[in-house]
Amino acid sequence: MARKEREENDSSEEPEFEAEEIEDRLQSRRGNCRFHLLRKELGLDATRRSCVRDSFSTFVILPDDRLYELWVHFILIWAIYSSFFTPFEFGFFNNGLPRNLFFLDITGQLAFLVDIVLRFFVAYRDDQTYQMVYKRTTIAIRYLRSQFVIDFLACLPWDVIYHACGRKEIIRYLLWIRLSRAQKVIDFFRKMEKDIRVNYLLTRIVKLIFVELYCTHTAACIFYYLATTLPESHEGYTWIGSLKMGDFSYSSFRELDLSTRYWTSLYFAIITMATVGYGDIHAVNVREMIFIMIFVSFDMVLSAYLIGNMTALIVKGSKTERFRDKMADLMKYMNRNRLGKDIRNQIKGHLRLQYESSYTDAAVLKDIPVSIRSKISQRIYKPFIEHVSLFKGCSPEFINQIVTKLHEEFFLPGEVILDQGNVVDQLYFVCHGVLEEVGIGENGTEDTISILKPNSTFGEVSILCNIPQPYIVRVCELCRLLRLDKQSFMNILQIYFFDGRTILNNLVEGKESNLRMKQIKSDITFHIGRQEAELALRVNNAVYHGDLYQLRSLIHAGANPNKTDYDGRSPLCPT
Repeated sequence: MARKEREENDSSEEPEFEAEEIEDRLQSRRGNCRFHLLRKELGLDATRRSCVRDSFSTFVILPDDRLYELWVHFILIWAIYSSFFTPFEFGFFNNGLPRNLFFLDITGQLAFLVDIVLRFFVAYRDDQTYQMVYKRTTIAIRYLRSQFVIDFLACLPWDVIYHACGRKEIIRYLLWIRLSRAQKVIDFFRKMEKDIRVNYLLTRIVKLIFVELYCTHTAACIFYYLATTLPESHEGYTWIGSLKMGDFSYSSFRELDLSTRYWTSLYFAIITMATVGYGDIHAVNVREMIFIMIFVSFDMVLSAYLIGNMTALIVKGSKTERFRDKMADLMKYMNRNRLGKDIRNQIKGHLRLQYESSYTDAAVLKDIPVSIRSKISQRIYKPFIEHVSLFKGCSPEFINQIVTKLHEEFFLPGEVILDQGNVVDQLYFVCHGVLEEVGIGENGTEDTISILKPNSTFGEVSILCNIPQPYIVRVCELCRLLRLDKQSFMNILQIYFFDGRTILNNLVEGKESNLRMKQIKSDITFHIGRQEAELALRVNNAVYHGDLYQLRSLIHAGANPNKTDYDGRSPLCPT
């Protein structure tokens, strides 16, 4: 029911210029791929309902719901505030927050608590099947195993706990758990970098400035914290307590207003990060020296990061920029040719998947010689092909030839790979995922013929029998397929006649006994008879011309010398 409702709501189209973030990666291991894919919506099923019902009649929030997207942006504002305020609270409010900031902090923690509750209702895409998961128990278990503990600890009122525990300093260190919320800000910038509505250069510059300001802000708070942890009688042995600006002394810095103390600390952090070192502010005690050494070492890495990113912006050759340019050109092409929504979503989905994972073997092995690529194909694909029922009983030489001609492809859920009635020139083998074969009746109704699972094949009936595709093949889960073009397949069969006969026999045995399959079996049987007659004719022709080499090849490939042609002749009985 939920699936039907989602299909009815597909009429509300997503903006064509928006490129969604793909966060998760495609990982594969030798001979056995495990998918670690795309945790966020790609927009393939554009739904605009605020909730759906699963089998337990519970409400689930869709991640692309507009109200939930507004809530995500609202939480993003609180995440930015919390990311900057946490180090500030740790460094400058040793004795607890003032009343106004305390209530503001409690308000923010309540907002994050509400977000935790909502996370138990938000549907997600499964990592391996790429299907949307709406079951409440599955959603809850997934969140409990991931971020729940950290999110919950971050929402605790640590200021209240600090006072309740007798002002134990170790309690205040738990405030840093709240910095996990900075991940929401990082995710936001990643999404903006791939949104072609937003200027890429501006987004990257703002991100780099944000990173630098955040690092200097955090360092300033830690600098001041180091000064306040010493007793008041030793304040003169700190960087700020020994500081003099002209006639002004910071010897009683605790009595200064908050803004003066913060800007002085920030000034010290910036000149230390820039390694300028005017000499007016410097470390006084060993603890400050140790932290400055650590901070300057970190600053070298940060400077390399900032310079490297700025260089990449000037060169304009980053992977993200190429993706944005290609997506923009693709949008112009689709709008100009007024392509339909389904094909738009399929094209965009494949482009995003290709950008994030570079999933095709051609992208990885394009510079490797053909002979080495053949060996790699045999190593990776042969275990799959050997278990395909269509090739049961075929010779190892035939399997090796098939494996070297394979190409790997991925298809997203909902895509139609083969249409009913079309001419097929590709043979597909299923490595991972699930597909369905659907027949269209005279009244337009769909009838599921079979479910294709790993080690299944499709397209073989149309190719071997030279008939139109008898049914639709549609993707149910994210699929990893191996593709073999018809011409290469037929060239191999011309050499291995006996294996071709075995394949046709396997094809007949593998079909079920419903009415549609009986018609297909009849076509296959007719095609087998025609191939047998053609082979007998070729044998007779070789005998007639005395071509022993050709005759020996045909017999070795499985030709039967007792088989007669259309006129009743055979090599052993020519008349």
